[in-house]
Amino acid sequence: MTSIVRPRALAFLSLFASALVSPLQAQSGADYAYLGLEPDIVTNFIGPSSRNLGYVRVTIELMIHDVEYLEIAEHHMPLLRATAIEVFGRQPEDKVKSLTGREDIRRAMLESFQVLMIQETGTEVIKDVIFTKYLYQG
Repeated sequence: MTSIVRPRALAFLSLFASALVSPLQAQSGADYAYLGLEPDIVTNFIGPSSRNLGYVRVTIELMIHDVEYLEIAEHHMPLLRATAIEVFGRQPEDKVKSLTGREDIRRAMLESFQVLMIQETGTEVIKDVIFTKYLYQG
């Protein structure tokens, strides 16, 4: 009876272990990490007139190329926050309020972050920028 139980238990454990490993293998060796810019970015954007400023509040998550770069990204967090605020501060109202404009802002921010990190560290560090909350008024 124990000879029958052991192979079944081993087969179950083997199947369970392969289920745990397969999602990791699906990443093709990539070991991404995520880092949130805390607290949310809250800043003004250019309104229709100089007397009328709008504001935007955005929660930003950074996709880091590798877990090894996580500490580097955390170290440069004040610089990344300042860059995010600067990118939003240059945007006109119509860009902030449109979906295509929001995507343009996200791409501009990603490019700015990558250029900045190459200058500071010699590598891109940041693979992608994700807006998880995006609120505006203006």
